[in-house]
Amino acid sequence: MLNALLSPLRAQANPDWTEPFPPFHIAGNLYYVGSKGLANYLITTPRGHILINSDLESSVPLIRASVEKLGFKFSDIRILLISHAHWDHDGGSAEVKRLTGAKYMVMDADVPVVESGGKADFQYGSSPASLYPPTKVDRVLHDGDEVKLGSATLVAHLTAGHTKGCTTWTMKVVEGGKSYDVVIVGSPNVNEGYKLVENSSYPQIASDYERTFRVLKSLPVDIFLGAHGDYFDMKTKYPRFEKGDATAFIDPVGYKAYVADREAAFRAELAKQTTALQSH
Repeated sequence: MLNALLSPLRAQANPDWTEPFPPFHIAGNLYYVGSKGLANYLITTPRGHILINSDLESSVPLIRASVEKLGFKFSDIRILLISHAHWDHDGGSAEVKRLTGAKYMVMDADVPVVESGGKADFQYGSSPASLYPPTKVDRVLHDGDEVKLGSATLVAHLTAGHTKGCTTWTMKVVEGGKSYDVVIVGSPNVNEGYKLVENSSYPQIASDYERTFRVLKSLPVDIFLGAHGDYFDMKTKYPRFEKGDATAFIDPVGYKAYVADREAAFRAELAKQTTALQSH
């Protein structure tokens, strides 16, 4: 009940999160089915589909409508994945599972958070607005694990820091006879209030971020996507794409620039917090 009351508050804080966005075909068997601000991806196969992210509890009807608008059945979703265990990416998971019977697969370090409905989160566990229905995980993933369905193979890369099990997904798609490397970034962001030094609830947070940037820089990328549309500048790219520019989301240069920018922001915040601690 509390979550139902809080959902509208979250939406008011981030209106883009609940604003519908036209679902569209990205490349190969990969589709966008999210809102303006929260990104969801549908990977289709003859044996059923994979959905990445369930968003807010209130988002599920919007995601379903997007899937159906593209001509696919929501009930054919067999696997549910997430980018990371925050309410804006996994709050609707219990409802997606209930409607589809999908197997829920989550990176190991995020499993306690998902199964506690957010209560085990190192930063937001005691914030009522950050909680959501606890959801049972059907398969615990580890760094480098593959998720396969039909002809689709996704690889789970642990890119921790933002959450302990934050996951960046990679896959290959074929479009126009060419193969493309897709990267769906989990999140490299340091949220406001995150303690990067002497964090008793997440002691290795800074070293996890360091590792994440090494991983992100090592991934081959053609098509750059992420957990929020603003990571990959969707609002600018989509109009170009709609006008027939099939290469709008092919952006290895933009990916490198984004990762470099986020790493610089992390390093600046780490330096600031380290200096503040030393001056006490």
